Amino acid sequence: MPALPPVTQALLLINVALFAADALLGHLLSALFALWPIGPNFMPWQVVTYAFLHGDFFHLFFNMLGLWMFGAELERIWGTKRFIQFYAASVLTAALCQLLVNALLDSRVPTVGASGGLFGLLLAFGMMFPNRIIMPLFPPIPMKAKVFVAVFGGLELFFGVTGTQSGVAHFAHLGGMLGGFLMIRYWRGQSPFGRR
Repeated sequence: MPALPPVTQALLLINVALFAADALLGHLLSALFALWPIGPNFMPWQVVTYAFLHGDFFHLFFNMLGLWMFGAELERIWGTKRFIQFYAASVLTAALCQLLVNALLDSRVPTVGASGGLFGLLLAFGMMFPNRIIMPLFPPIPMKAKVFVAVFGGLELFFGVTGTQSGVAHFAHLGGMLGGFLMIRYWRGQSPFGRR
């Protein structure tokens, strides 16, 4: 296996270290750095810090697996600076979408996880390598990357609108995809951004 590029490796290590630290501290980090809805518990730094915390081991495992699968290759192609810009755009847009949905639904539940950034990377992978065959864990059916992205995006929208799988931030996932899509459009000089 090729060596992990530096940012992907750093993200994996930071997420695992903070998960362990949060467990040892009785979830004190989650209380302070999760993305709380706008209100007394909300702090501006939470739009970034929430993406480095996870609710349980499986949440962490699947997010880090996706980060390794999709992020490592994208970082090798884009380089460190562009990869950081892209991941940050996905994480921030995911946070803003989740804050908006929480405000509309009057939710008081905090959000944690790198899923918004991961869904941005997933979208980018599908745009960069649309015909590459992917074998997901669930369901274990080989499919083209563009189909994989469309299926996951459609499921997130369906689950978010219907309220299925409550406790999952579906609109944060979609927000991460939106942020990734807009960043790629910006780099390409495409609408809604002017040509550069």
